[in-house]
Amino acid sequence: MVWAGSMLFLIFDKLEPKKMRFKKCPVLLAGNGKLIWSMVNCLLEAGHQVWFWPKDPKNPLHSSKHDIPDGLLKSGNFQIINKLEALTTVELAVVVTSEDLEQKKDMITDLEKVLQKNSLIGINSESIPLSQIQEASMVPERVIGLNWVEPVDTTFFLEVITNQINRKEDIAALVNIAKEDWGKDPYVLENDLGIRSRLLAALVREAFYLIENGYVTVEDIDRACRNDAGYYLPFAGNCRYMDLMGTAVYGTVMADLNPELSKATHIPSFFMEIVKNGGNGMENGKGFYKYREGENEMISQSFEKFSRQIQELMSRYPFK
Repeated sequence: MVWAGSMLFLIFDKLEPKKMRFKKCPVLLAGNGKLIWSMVNCLLEAGHQVWFWPKDPKNPLHSSKHDIPDGLLKSGNFQIINKLEALTTVELAVVVTSEDLEQKKDMITDLEKVLQKNSLIGINSESIPLSQIQEASMVPERVIGLNWVEPVDTTFFLEVITNQINRKEDIAALVNIAKEDWGKDPYVLENDLGIRSRLLAALVREAFYLIENGYVTVEDIDRACRNDAGYYLPFAGNCRYMDLMGTAVYGTVMADLNPELSKATHIPSFFMEIVKNGGNGMENGKGFYKYREGENEMISQSFEKFSRQIQELMSRYPFK
């Protein structure tokens, strides 16, 4: 896996992206969700003209425009559109939807009514193979997976999901602009699936197993993650950290632990209870923790400040 990933990066490094492709190009941002406004901020800061199409204007956004500096909003480079027909030419469309295949397919069908054939469509996908999403496209080779993390404008994360039919020059150009203008440290996967959610799901499954069986509390899990992995992951990642600490010892640890790790395929009842009650964490005060009125805004502001501080710290220690 590591060798294949390294070879893939070598291939993309050797590809010469089209001169200035996507550089400050107009971008269509389509969809809804928590990521939207920090994505707008990221794209505006990079000098793009941004058209935002929510598809369903009645569906409220999870955050407000006050997250975007006034100077960027007043620049005239941002516009909300209710009809796609209002668009002029765009080279890049970025889509954010819930993890629903039909919703993603519908979005692509709508966009392709107005986009030119050489436009690139990047759509988020945590668990759905890219090839299934591409089935809705008249030009499937121009649809790629793009996964972001909140807040988009202060984090380095960008997961680019591709497969064999995608145009290599498109990917090379996108990676180039993500590095140069968006402040991202992207990685490219050519296996039709993302890895971010799989890694998180593995961690969550073991955490849920320990909680469900009474070994620990939710708070124990969060303190263990925050005060151990939370310290080294921004610096090294899992594999490099093992190299830093002494790789071989982890073989001994895993030999003992792996047979005992959770292999559960069900969702624990305590978590399903949160889901059934419409738990949306801080947004409605229903999640793993209880939140007082006004606490959501206070923690969100603290998280925004923290994100900028950790971005600055990580910048001092680049991964390569």
